[in-house]
Amino acid sequence: QVQLVESGGGLVQAGGSLRLSCAASGRTFSSYAMGWFRQAPGKEREFVAAISWNGVTTHYADSVKGRFTISRDDAKNTAYLQMNRLKPEDTAIYYCTAKQWMVQQTPSAYDYWGQGTQVTVSS
Repeated sequence: QVQLVESGGGLVQAGGSLRLSCAASGRTFSSYAMGWFRQAPGKEREFVAAISWNGVTTHYADSVKGRFTISRDDAKNTAYLQMNRLKPEDTAIYYCTAKQWMVQQTPSAYDYWGQGTQVTVSS
């Protein structure tokens, strides 16, 4: 069982930056791939980024490539999403997710989800 708690969301102006954190419970964090998804009002949940269990493989949605960076610190059982050059269309609730081993981009592949953190980007 893994419990995930996101933090770091908030209100930021376009062009600004935020760093989301995802603190995970459990002693097997290092065997889990970590992902970030987001959901805007009236839209489906969409993939943002993911990192494999060993940090070697990362995937990004085209819409965030070059602006967002996913990372992990296994010593702290924490995953991060550094978001730079934010745009109003990045406004959404951001969810942290976990699944064992390798990354995937479909929500149904992930076993554990956090409660979400709101990110609002003003123009």
